[in-house]
Amino acid sequence: MKGVLFHLPYVMNFCTMKFVLRNSSGTKVNTMNGQEAKAFIEQLQQEGLLTEEMRPVWEMIVPERLKRMYDVLNERTRYITVLTEAVDDPHNQAAVLRSAEAFGLQDVYVVTGEAPFQPNPFVTRNADKWLTIHQKCDIQTAIHELRASGYQVLASFLGEGTIPLQAIDVSRPTALLFGNEHSGVSDEAIRLADGTFMIPMRGFVQSFNISVAAALTLYDVTERARQQAGEAYYLPFAEKKALYEKWMWQTLQPRLRDMMKARLGK
Repeated sequence: MKGVLFHLPYVMNFCTMKFVLRNSSGTKVNTMNGQEAKAFIEQLQQEGLLTEEMRPVWEMIVPERLKRMYDVLNERTRYITVLTEAVDDPHNQAAVLRSAEAFGLQDVYVVTGEAPFQPNPFVTRNADKWLTIHQKCDIQTAIHELRASGYQVLASFLGEGTIPLQAIDVSRPTALLFGNEHSGVSDEAIRLADGTFMIPMRGFVQSFNISVAAALTLYDVTERARQQAGEAYYLPFAEKKALYEKWMWQTLQPRLRDMMKARLGK
């Protein structure tokens, strides 16, 4: 759907017209006729996600795009988050972001190591565009802020006393910490964390690549947390509204976005 924009009233005037849209990979996107679009826009207005102040913006976005963002928004969570420590490889940086976004996480916390945080854009596939990335100066600061926000911090670690992935308690908000590709999480991170976990393995090799470990862990933890936490797993309305407005701005082409911001004094 990239680059496809219609003025919404124009779409709504053609109640029997169907638009065939395709996303950037060429896959057909579910479309709405004018009546369906009108009903959906009215629903978003009633819910408070579309405001009069933002009307000039959301009228520039096709209803199908608004619907896609709405569906993703309703699955978003801050109940589970990820913290990476000294993950240096741009491919791995990007792969963790892509997995986090795919499993519905909104926040990712990053502490850099020897290399800067420059995730490979060919791997992220714009996943980072939809995330809130928090870069912290050191692991102590990152863990302290997460715990102050109510998270338990659990580090991926192959060592004595660690628990299997399936034993992670998901009855409370959880931050999952993954370390450097070669040395793993630091001793300081292990000392500061609330606990450690590992992914059970049955082969000769007793380690996963950081990006694989993150994906496997997120699948298990998010599935269980969603079932156990119920409504607490999802974003409250105020956070949904702020995020939806941010995404609406981001979905506009840069030149159009700049023009609209100037028009609205943003």
